[in-house]
Amino acid sequence: MFHLSRQTVGRHRSLYAGSFVALAVGVFLLGLAATATAATIAYHGPVSASITVMTLGDADTSPETVRVPLSGADVSGLQTVLSLVGTISGFITIFVIASTFAFAVASRRREIGLLRLIGATPGQIRRMVLGEALVVAFAASLSGAVAAQLATPFLLSKASYTELAPVKLEPASPWVPLAIAMAAGLLVAMLGARSAARRAGRVGPIDAMREAALEPPRIGPVRIVFGLLFLAGAIVMLALIRPSTGEGVMPLAMFTPMVMVMALTLLAPVAVPVVGRLWALPLVAWTRVSGRLARSNVVAAPRRSASLAAPILAISAIAGSMVLSLSFAADSAGATIRDALRAPIVVTGASRVDDPGVEAVDAGLPIQLVRIDADDAELEDAEGIDPAIATRTRDLSPSAGDLEHLTGNTVAISKEISGLEHYRVGDEIPMIFVDRTPIKLRVVAIVKDASGVSPSFLLPIDLVRAHAPKAEPERQFVLPTAGVDPATLVSRLPQAQLATDWEADQTAGVRKGNQFGLVLLLGPAALYSAIAIANTLLMGSLQRRHEFITSRLLGATPAQIRRMVLWEAALVGAVALSLGTVITVTVGVLIRHAMTSGVADVPVTVPWAVLLGIGGLCLTLAVGSALAPTTYILRRSQPAAAVD
Repeated sequence: MFHLSRQTVGRHRSLYAGSFVALAVGVFLLGLAATATAATIAYHGPVSASITVMTLGDADTSPETVRVPLSGADVSGLQTVLSLVGTISGFITIFVIASTFAFAVASRRREIGLLRLIGATPGQIRRMVLGEALVVAFAASLSGAVAAQLATPFLLSKASYTELAPVKLEPASPWVPLAIAMAAGLLVAMLGARSAARRAGRVGPIDAMREAALEPPRIGPVRIVFGLLFLAGAIVMLALIRPSTGEGVMPLAMFTPMVMVMALTLLAPVAVPVVGRLWALPLVAWTRVSGRLARSNVVAAPRRSASLAAPILAISAIAGSMVLSLSFAADSAGATIRDALRAPIVVTGASRVDDPGVEAVDAGLPIQLVRIDADDAELEDAEGIDPAIATRTRDLSPSAGDLEHLTGNTVAISKEISGLEHYRVGDEIPMIFVDRTPIKLRVVAIVKDASGVSPSFLLPIDLVRAHAPKAEPERQFVLPTAGVDPATLVSRLPQAQLATDWEADQTAGVRKGNQFGLVLLLGPAALYSAIAIANTLLMGSLQRRHEFITSRLLGATPAQIRRMVLWEAALVGAVALSLGTVITVTVGVLIRHAMTSGVADVPVTVPWAVLLGIGGLCLTLAVGSALAPTTYILRRSQPAAAVD
């Protein structure tokens, strides 16, 4: 049977070429992320660039030694980005491969029907299809893994000495990460082919011949059950996107759209015809015959339409949700800075602020400490402040405790870190200064969150000076004397800005950083999705040669067939983008509410150009990838070929 599978793959090279390309690119991205992650794990900087500590342990965890890299040797940022890239790319790969294999098998219903007529059993059909998937998957996974290994040195050279990895990274042993990537590719391919193989094996020979060009009118109960389960899971995750979730909001913004996409993809054979009919109403009224034919093709072949829509739905929902969420995050960051800052002037750097028009200067000293927990230790940013001055220049309203007690070995923490780590006033937090001095800091106050203005840990300024004598302010908040115009004072102070201008610069910096993160996270996945969209539509059009030639025999002109294909591809794209828009808007609205709760007058910045660009690019790829092979077929085939 495996020999037959290899022969059928050879005979249907054009059909399985799409699956090969899709899987090879997916394994390439997974392998590249895996090999680069292995390089970050294998990196061990000099001992002086890290602090070794013993975790506290608890009833369930024994104390263990942990090495915490300092900021100059920390590659955890790159590890996080690579893991997210691998997750998103892997998710896109699953849907692309599942849809391409399902489409490839569905396109061979007539051939499978003939095999059933001459005596092939359902089990033999299933094994043949799975064997074909294994042949394609092994070749594609091997090609993708080899390409990933060749590209790894280039990626590491570009990632070294950047903000994410401020060190020189060298390739590590590739065998384990590439084996994982290849195994993932094989597993995804076999899972994607399994449902299609089972569906092909269940069809009787007479039914297969009679319905060679038609699909079953209903989807299976298993698919419906899993679709509803994923939909229920998505609803639960949506309910968790609320202000009390804290730092968990952004991960939910990333993973909730994935679960919603999975639910809609499973239920797509039901959803796509319904939404397609709605979009077809104006199309039919405008185009008449070609629009009516396009609607009939989309509605009559819901599984094929769902397979074509899957990659568009996946990338539009995930990319749209992330773009909108990060834009709202920047809006929230700017509003938080505005609410937390009371001083009208900000001086950047450690320049001495000496002017008769200055009443007070809040020159906090930045410092880093290692916070020790029961099972981990993390490098934390902190700041040394003078509470008497800082409470006048910033909003440090305590929800518990009193900042007047911030003296000696004490610390004030933000409300967010208190909720995440369950710290209360009076608790002692074990920490280690970067000069390797251990200390226990007693919590004396829990203050309002002020991201961008104050870190999560505030220490007495004298304590910071004792352990970091060379520390200098990164920015200073200035209160002018009563009656002094802040704008006039700014012109006299070096590196000074009005607080409103500084807030705008900080917000712009957050937005720029978010854009860079989007490029890193979505760039590979977007490129892969573009290839997948083009690949899937090409496969769809190339397999309709007989249909196009028959239409020519019945009197349809090449222009009419091209218009039908144009509107059909546009209709499938519009349906997928509509579902993706629903996911994007739902997640975006909830994310905005969670991030801006308790903050007044938060602006709404919707990146219309980016969102419309995503939709326009998806539609362009869909239409172009459907029209190009259709034009090729019509030019090289004559109506007489319908009898072949």
